[in-house]
Amino acid sequence: MNGSGEPLRIVRLANFVTPSSGGLRTALRELGRGYLAAGHEPVLVVPGEHESDELTSQGRVITLPGVLLPGTGGYRVLAGRRKLRGLLETLAPDRLEVSDRTSLRWTGEWARRNRVPSVMVSHETADGVLRTWRLPEAAAARAADRLNVRSAWAYSRIVCTTEWAEREFVRIGARNVVRAPLGVDLDACRPGRRSTVLRARHAQGNGVLLLLCSRLSVEKRPGTALDALAALRGNGVKAALVVAGDGPLRDGLMRRARTERLPAVFLGHVADRDELADLQAAADICLAPGPAETFGLSALEALACGTPVVASASSALPEVIADAGLSAPDSGEAFADAVRRLLSRPEPARREAARARAELFGWPAAVEAFLAAHDTKALTRERQATT
Repeated sequence: MNGSGEPLRIVRLANFVTPSSGGLRTALRELGRGYLAAGHEPVLVVPGEHESDELTSQGRVITLPGVLLPGTGGYRVLAGRRKLRGLLETLAPDRLEVSDRTSLRWTGEWARRNRVPSVMVSHETADGVLRTWRLPEAAAARAADRLNVRSAWAYSRIVCTTEWAEREFVRIGARNVVRAPLGVDLDACRPGRRSTVLRARHAQGNGVLLLLCSRLSVEKRPGTALDALAALRGNGVKAALVVAGDGPLRDGLMRRARTERLPAVFLGHVADRDELADLQAAADICLAPGPAETFGLSALEALACGTPVVASASSALPEVIADAGLSAPDSGEAFADAVRRLLSRPEPARREAARARAELFGWPAAVEAFLAAHDTKALTRERQATT
């Protein structure tokens, strides 16, 4: 890679993006906006139901018809290799950035043949995802190592958002790994959004309001939030749960909540970013039970709103939230215990700590780190004015 100071066309490919996607969709949008503001030309290619090509606030976004994956709640993948290869050749990228190490790994080999510097962004750990699908730990590690060896060979660089995510590449001896954290919108997500009226509405007369912002799919383990709610109420803590998110497990979770008479409200996908931030600020504690999370953007957004987080100890979130929350083993009882311990801290102190931690993760720093992974940077104002 060679940092020339020239504007670059950064073509980004991503699978598993839907209108109701959470963290990945947010990261793609914010990085695209950042690349554009830095004077570069970002082009995002994603799968969808219909073909489209439009200019947006994050740059050009091209949607190609994608294959629908059964049982995933709407996930699609870019499966037409010939058409995608033709599009790449037409776009003639200066840099390639790929957010899928499985079905799109061939694009790294395409980039190598065409002498295009390429980056694969590790948004999840391979062995972590395999374990969530109940593959034994040793088998998951072996399969992940084989996959990661091929990925590290195919791409010029691997970008990991946390040290936790980097470990599986360190394990195989990969030497082309760089770290670039994600960020949070500190203006949109702020403690001042906290509304006692909104909190009271969702708490339903209970003293503690919990929030789960997550896709309701197997790898996110949303059932742990209901387990924790049941455990808390079984121990005399009057807690209620609000769930913001959709996915294939939603109907089953709703049936369980009704059967067990748990005060849980399922809002579905909350598309309005302000409405979601209001929920994150209104909650007393946010739950993040996904064991394979490599960063956890929704948890960071909650921290920015002043809401502490209880996260899976198996994920990268303990590294992200630090002392602005607590980590817990992957069980409802353990999450409930962590909630009780967080509640024992004075509310002003725990909310101030949450915001202070989030302030270490702004999007400008994240964009700068990702541009560095591409061996470039924001162009000077003078340079932008002439391009």
